[in-house]
Amino acid sequence: MQDDITDGVEWLKSQGIADPKRIAIYGGSYGGYATLAGITSTPDLYACAVDYVGVSNMFTFMQTVPPYWEPFKKMMYEMVGDPKADSLLLREASPVFFVDRIKCPLFIAQGATDPRVNKDESDQVVAALKARGVEVQYLVKDNEGHGFRNEENRFEFYAAMDAFLAQHIGSQAATGSH
Repeated sequence: MQDDITDGVEWLKSQGIADPKRIAIYGGSYGGYATLAGITSTPDLYACAVDYVGVSNMFTFMQTVPPYWEPFKKMMYEMVGDPKADSLLLREASPVFFVDRIKCPLFIAQGATDPRVNKDESDQVVAALKARGVEVQYLVKDNEGHGFRNEENRFEFYAAMDAFLAQHIGSQAATGSH
């Protein structure tokens, strides 16, 4: 699926629809994973990125399967990968192991009590980027899990994301494009 996202962006560029210097990628949960995978696998494609509660480590993701999903675990191992039998595949698919490839500014929003995407996953990405001097903005909400339910937190997140995107890709009015 990641190749489809890249192909779509390349098509938009080739058709003159997307400005190659102003392409951002944003997603939540799986979309957050796709964001991180995009900026690690095709780091020159994006001007900036926003990851909202996105998976960065496939091993941790598979370890945090909730008990009520237990009957589906075998199917998940077939679809995503078995942490033991497919360890090389899961490592290759885990953006956390490739943060050294990230070049563009990144904004991460994370719930501190997220049972699906452990806060430690986002902490690792943020620490690695800061150590390399790559711009990273980090919004953590202590009273949130996998997705922000509190209206005030959602407003804060979307206002911060809007400002982040305006700073890094501007707006159509600012650039004169239509």
